[in-house]
Amino acid sequence: MLGIIRLAAFAAATSIAASAYGAGAIAIDDEEGQHHEDVGYGVAVGEHNRDEAAGAAMRRCRQEGNKNCRVVVRFDKCGAYAVSHGHFGVGWGTSLRTAQAMSLKECGSNCRVVVAECE
Repeated sequence: MLGIIRLAAFAAATSIAASAYGAGAIAIDDEEGQHHEDVGYGVAVGEHNRDEAAGAAMRRCRQEGNKNCRVVVRFDKCGAYAVSHGHFGVGWGTSLRTAQAMSLKECGSNCRVVVAECE
């Protein structure tokens, strides 16, 4: 009986922990050569799963008046998007610093992080 109670307590704690973190996504509207300050985007965090996060990020991107939004990264903890005049990079990880570093490394030289968010 004690084993069943422990199992139930573990399952409840796991469900609470999973729902507390949720999922996130970043949707972007940009064009090659566009200045980093002109990039449109939408961010969603705290969604039930990555698909819901992607849909919410797309809605937020469009609500900002952007017409050519696309989801560039889905994440469980943190995500980031970096851009230069000819390149872009995405990143994700367990910390904002990790996500930003990954996006900058993928993007290359002269890149700036446009948006980064954590749960």
